[in-house]
Amino acid sequence: MRNLSVPLVILLSLGGIGLLATPVAAQSSVSAELINTLNGKLLLVAVPITLLIQAIYFYAIVKFRNNDSPVPTQENRRLEITWTVATAVILVFVGVASYGVLANENVTYQQPSIEQAGNSGADPVEVHVEAYQWGWEMSYPAAGNFSTGTEIVIPNNRDVVFRITSRDVIHGFHVPKLALKQDALPGEVQSVKTKPLETGTYQGYCSEFCGVSHSQMYFTVEVVSQQEYRDWVESQQESDE
Repeated sequence: MRNLSVPLVILLSLGGIGLLATPVAAQSSVSAELINTLNGKLLLVAVPITLLIQAIYFYAIVKFRNNDSPVPTQENRRLEITWTVATAVILVFVGVASYGVLANENVTYQQPSIEQAGNSGADPVEVHVEAYQWGWEMSYPAAGNFSTGTEIVIPNNRDVVFRITSRDVIHGFHVPKLALKQDALPGEVQSVKTKPLETGTYQGYCSEFCGVSHSQMYFTVEVVSQQEYRDWVESQQESDE
């Protein structure tokens, strides 16, 4: 029992550090930052657990490799309580860390009420995404109701909401670098929200097999400065007149 106390203390300590640790690398969006930070925390918990289990496993193999008369393990209530409590603490760590991410609106978005929308500051940029076999139609109804085909342009450091639907079968809206993924369902509108943190061009594609030309369903998301976005919107509005 005493021999197991030190590894368990180290394991729980590393789990606590994992909850507090944050990655230093720049993230492309708030959604990516939340998800990658959670993955890093869970990894810091999972690695010591894996190493501890493997150490016990190989120790047992070496120590008892020539044991021709094995004796059943005697009941050890302290040991049972210890690993039960350790497991419960680890699960609480994982649950708290995961809930903090899953409850965030940039991961699980819910349409705000009228009161909440009025207190949220600047309105988010709204992009309507319609998938079909085998392409995409992007539009900006709140900015002049113009369409941009397979091109999405959004401003950096500003909330963006994507309204996603399908014209025919189930598709999947997926931009890996921005940590955005949402099913596009016929007859329904699904919403996903994020805030870009890095300018650049990001590749998106359909993540649900939808027919023979599924592999050709690509689109691009270009994140630009807020001034560049305003200029782009004005140019789109003028071209539609």
